[in-house]
Formats: sequence, C-alpha cells, structure tokens
Amino acid sequence: MSEEAAGIPTLADARKVLASQPFSVLIGARLVEYESGRAVLEIPLRPELLQQFGFAHGGVLAYAADNALTFAAGTALGSSIVTTGMTLDYLRPASGALLRAVAAVVSAGRRQALCRCKIYAVTDDATEKLCAAAQGSARVIDSNR
Repeated sequence: MSEEAAGIPTLADARKVLASQPFSVLIGARLVEYESGRAVLEIPLRPELLQQFGFAHGGVLAYAADNALTFAAGTALGSSIVTTGMTLDYLRPASGALLRAVAAVVSAGRRQALCRCKIYAVTDDATEKLCAAAQGSARVIDSNR
C-alpha cells in the first residue's frame, strides 16, 4: 500500500500525529524517519528517564518500541490503529545520549500488521549499541466510536 493510501503521506504529517500524543511530548520523542514499511523514533536521554543505576528505564524502552512499531504499521494501515500486542527483550542496559528505535513491517494485511523493532542506545560520538528488540502487531480501529 502506498504511503498516500495509508493516510499519513509524509514525515511532517506523521510528526503531527506524534505531537498530538501528550505522553510522547512528555518523553521528548521525535520521529526522524517515516517511509513505506519503516519508522525511526528517537528519544533524547535525560535524567528523568533513567533508573537508579543511570540506565534508561525499561518503561522508556517499551514506549520506544511500542510507538516505533505502531508508526511503522501505520505506513501500511493508516493512522486509525492501535497496538494489539508486543513482546520486548532487554539485551543490555541502555545508556548514552539517546535511544533510537528502528521499526519495520514484516507482514501487513488490510486490517493488521506485524512489525519488528530494534532499539539502540546511541552515545555522544554516534556509537550505537543494540539494547533491546521487540515484535508487535497493530490493527485498524474505528476511531468514530
């Protein structure tokens, strides 16, 4: 399905959707790539997003995976979707300047899409370390209910 047919034709449009999510604004998330079958979300790491050992809190990684997966699914399904399930594996503690969640569609039908996501901790010198991996699905909903 083309990006235009999906209902969110451009990165700028997708960024408007992200900006309409109060929790995403609170976290400081930004959508840096949005194209057919793929989305990349970044979150600058600041002290409020860390746990007691100085690593990114697991909930922040879960948010990053959830939203990146859903934006990737949105390229295939449109904007009226919700996450229906997600699994997340924490691979190593995440520390650095930001988190980068890279999600891609694995399979999509008319009403549901399955996506995978890799989350990287990125240091000030742009070194990336894989810290988590997720798989999730999203489905179309009737937003007029």
